[in-house]
Order: sequence, then structure tokens, then C-alpha cells
Amino acid sequence: MSIALKQVFNKDKTFRPKRRFEPGTQRFELHKRAQASLSSGLDLRAAVKLPQGEDLNDWVAVHVVDFFNRINLIYGTVCEFCTEKSCPVMSGGPRYEYRWQDEHKYKKPTPLPAPQYMNLLMDWIEMQINNEDIFPTSIGIPFPKNFIQICKKILCRLFRVFVHVYIHHFDRILLMGAEAHVNTCYKHFYYFSTELNLIERKELEPLKEMTSRMCL
Repeated sequence: MSIALKQVFNKDKTFRPKRRFEPGTQRFELHKRAQASLSSGLDLRAAVKLPQGEDLNDWVAVHVVDFFNRINLIYGTVCEFCTEKSCPVMSGGPRYEYRWQDEHKYKKPTPLPAPQYMNLLMDWIEMQINNEDIFPTSIGIPFPKNFIQICKKILCRLFRVFVHVYIHHFDRILLMGAEAHVNTCYKHFYYFSTELNLIERKELEPLKEMTSRMCL
């Protein structure tokens, strides 16, 4: 990564502080292993495979938190250009519109401007990954039985950030010289999610053509 690009991605443009793993824990060691694999230039397809003898839930937890941090940062670099005026609907081009739904204020799928949708999305994911009942940090505390289903929903919603950024704001990514960084993050996300069947194929449709050129 160039010095200029490092400065862009080191700025405090994320909406949330990064979630980190405690040193000495199994998940911290898994996180270090995953990062080392990426840094070594290892084939991303190989890097996402569950290491022999490791727990699937631990492997998924490490990656979900990492993807949240990275994608949050990517959106943070373009968020000043993603306004209610420029993006009155959270969409991926004219064919795809994403509506927000949660268990509190928006109990039915509701169309929202992209920046409002993004804020709700990041809030919601942050609540999940900071919830000790869902993402336990203490050794010996089990994951909930529906952990993988929760992670599938998180990854599905994070994919929508990629859709919006690629289709509506990629000109800003190009101007910053960040194309290679964002593409690598996307490929890592795609390979991981499809390797472990964590995202439905229909959700991938908006970026199907780009993905076929970049990843297949």
C-alpha cells in the first residue's frame, strides 16, 4: 500500500472504534494467523479455509469482526460523498434496493437514504459483535446455537456495503488510489463467505459480473 493510501486508511474515518481480540486468547492467535496468511501473499482461496483442528465458530468469529472493521473503514473513506441528496435510497444501481428492518423502530422493511441505512447497519453489527452472549470473549464460554445464522445475516448486510460502494462511489476509490486495497478486501470477503456457504448466491447477484472477472 502506498504511503498516501496508508494515510487515507489510517485516518479516523470509521464510524466505530475497531473491535480487537484480547492477546493470549485463542481468537487472537487465529486472528494473527489469518493476518499473517494475507500479508504473506498466500492465495486468498487457500487463506480462508478452516485450519485443520480449529473450531468453525472461532474461525468465523475472527473473520466477521475483521470484515466489519475493514468494510467500516472502506465506507468511512467515501461517506462524506454519500449523502441523502446523492444517495436518497440505499441501492446498488437501478435494479437493487435495500430496505432496513430491525426489531425496534423499523419492524417492516423501510426504504431509507444510504447514509442512514449505513449508520443503522454499523450500529446493528456493532451491537452483535460486542454482545458477549453472541461473540463470547472468555475461554470456555460457548457460542450460541444460532451463531452461524447470525453471522450469515451480518455478512449479507456487509455485502450490501460493497454493492453500494462499487456501484455508486467507486470513482472516489479510484481517485484515492485505493482500488487494489478495496478489491483485495472484496475478494477475501467473497472467498471466505462462499467457501463456508455463509452467503446466499442470490445476494451476490448485484456484483455478479465484476465478481466473475475478479474472483472466478
